Amino acid sequence: MTLQTGALDLAVGRARRQVAVDLLLLTKPRVVVMVRIATLVGFYLGSTGAPGYLRLVHALIGTALAAAGTLALNQFLEREVDARMERTRLRPLPDGRLQPTEALAFGAAITAAGLLYLVLTVGSPSAGVTAVIVGLYLFVYTPLKLRSPLCMVVGAIPGALPPVAGWVAARGELGVGAWVLFAIMFLWQLPHTLAIARLYQDDYARAGIRVLPVVDPDGTSTERQIVAGCLALLAVGLLPTLIGLAGPAYFFGALILGTVFLGCGMLQAVSPSVPAARRLLFASLLYLPTLLILMALDKVGS
Repeated sequence: MTLQTGALDLAVGRARRQVAVDLLLLTKPRVVVMVRIATLVGFYLGSTGAPGYLRLVHALIGTALAAAGTLALNQFLEREVDARMERTRLRPLPDGRLQPTEALAFGAAITAAGLLYLVLTVGSPSAGVTAVIVGLYLFVYTPLKLRSPLCMVVGAIPGALPPVAGWVAARGELGVGAWVLFAIMFLWQLPHTLAIARLYQDDYARAGIRVLPVVDPDGTSTERQIVAGCLALLAVGLLPTLIGLAGPAYFFGALILGTVFLGCGMLQAVSPSVPAARRLLFASLLYLPTLLILMALDKVGS
């Protein structure tokens, strides 16, 4: 009897650990880390004088909770679509390791907790920006993915708002710098997401997700938008220096990064291929964190 009880306790313990792991996977931890970095940079650049470190910690906690909950709710909403895609079919919901009601309750709870935490510790303006991110991501971008290639443009809006939330958490208001950060993040997402869509074009088509490469089989519009996005990003990426937010070291670093990114985009446009799309994706993943670090290191002004 004791052995049976021990074995049962062990099995229950393992099951609970697996549920905890699967709930964590729902939140897409790597994406949450990127959201926190963007929020951190926005807060630092928006700070006047020495940053309020306790306020920053509160902003990062609230933002992380809201982001994690939103991503979990997104997986709840897209569980049937994920089941049709090779790269997502083993996620906790389509694989049957979690029940939809568990994901819904978990995601809703930590999203609400994150927003409430921001209201109580940082203030309504930052919580308001975060609430806009949640609403756009779940109720506009997510359903639009099955209807129109405009989903990539619409989805770039909530994806570009975390540094704005950080800026508002620091200052309590918007400013030109916040909108420049938004523009950089917005434009960066276009070639980044198009590169991903190129790599997983067949998977998206199978799931009925209408990203641009799916509705543009010959790639003409896709490659044109990749180049246009990289070119616009090259120009907008220089604005932090021109508005007095960052110094000359940032300017030249942004110029080099933007030129390399544009070159990768042009290579994909001239000779579309899986290796070229993968190279473009790698360049995008290198570009953004490097640019944000340069901006933070070369911050000028108050």
